[in-house]
Amino acid sequence: MAAVKPGGLDNVRDTAPANEPVAVPQPIRGFLGAATPAAWVDAAAAEPGLILMDHANCELKAASTAMNLIYRYPERTDIGWQMSRLAREELRHYEQVQRLMKTMGVAPRPLSASRYAAGLRDAARRRDPGRLTDLLLIGALIEARSCERFALLAPRLEGRMAALYAGLLASEARHFENYLALAGTAEEADAADARLADLRAVENELATSPDTELRFHSGPPM
Repeated sequence: MAAVKPGGLDNVRDTAPANEPVAVPQPIRGFLGAATPAAWVDAAAAEPGLILMDHANCELKAASTAMNLIYRYPERTDIGWQMSRLAREELRHYEQVQRLMKTMGVAPRPLSASRYAAGLRDAARRRDPGRLTDLLLIGALIEARSCERFALLAPRLEGRMAALYAGLLASEARHFENYLALAGTAEEADAADARLADLRAVENELATSPDTELRFHSGPPM
């Protein structure tokens, strides 16, 4: 795939000191296109408890998405192997966030989902092999956006939350590359490249346009 090319993330650190500037990896910036608006970063940094609660939900959804791909495509053992590992890691992240919420005195409560994930799913084609390509590209976009937002938020946060977000960068970068590599095997390269352009445009609008509620993957609040 010409425009869908994993690589270049080997130097992303697994840990970083809290409050130290964390650069968004260049492959992530290039893949996403549009950057997260500063207004979202300001709002999220001012609401760490809310962001943690939604972040926990996102980790569960990421694990569920990986498991659904295993069930839907049992003949694709490469997908099964990669998604099994990814689901386990996402569940470990969920546990980390839950422990941090308890330490910080953040009481879990139900949150409405943002339009982000649903908007991307609605853009996916309905039939294979196109649907598989789209689901894998959507996974790459979500992981890339998560990686970018961890990097943007970590220097604005305090203590354990800052350390956790800086430390999650490497795993999100790996997940991004895993989804991207699998997307390159699902359909012809030209078709996949065209779909990436379409899905990126949808993702960019969802991540940058004003939103009614602040969430980890929302646009900036109105």
